[in-house]
Amino acid sequence: MPEQGGWSAVFGILEEAFGPQDWWPAQSPFEAMVGAILTQNTAWRNVEKAIANLRAVDALSVRALLALPEGDLAELLRPSGFYRIKTRRLLALCRFLETRGVGAAPEQLARQATLPALRKDLLAVHGIGAETADSILLYALGLPVMVVDAYTRRIGGRLGLLEDHLSYGEVQAGMEAELKPDDVLTRNALHALLVSLGKDYCRPRPRCGSCPLHACCAHAAGS
Repeated sequence: MPEQGGWSAVFGILEEAFGPQDWWPAQSPFEAMVGAILTQNTAWRNVEKAIANLRAVDALSVRALLALPEGDLAELLRPSGFYRIKTRRLLALCRFLETRGVGAAPEQLARQATLPALRKDLLAVHGIGAETADSILLYALGLPVMVVDAYTRRIGGRLGLLEDHLSYGEVQAGMEAELKPDDVLTRNALHALLVSLGKDYCRPRPRCGSCPLHACCAHAAGS
């Protein structure tokens, strides 16, 4: 790795190479929540199609989604894949937000409890795992939590920063240790940069020669 070492060095190199990513793409905090569920096990382009379907029928609000017949909602979500499963998960999130009294303004959930408490509550909602919960906390609610995804694991493993056996929580804790406690913007930017690198360079069959991390990557050195 570069002299500074670790994820901080990765962030600096990628930020210089790619610039601002403007991620997560959403027109409202609730749309970011919807996207966090729909992106499970699918490419973002498919999520965009499903969200466009929801927007076309003015259904990007908690109450609009709860008012739709479940079968109709499932058809709108079809482009995202696993659409019946995601329908149930999205409705579970909507019911959770209504129960918490923030159906009209889901972003107000951030004011109701501490970050650990909110994360625990989100993880108790049907179909919401650690990555989805953290995406909601970071991108929809603007809270300082690092999102760990498949790109993070692949990139970290190839750089020699992560071992395969580490749990989600262990990977997250290691990354959080290098970040300032309340720095939402850096967490947002780092995750977005890793997504960009993973999509365009650090693929299952990587494009090491043109990767901005080529000079400091253990995988590239051995290939």
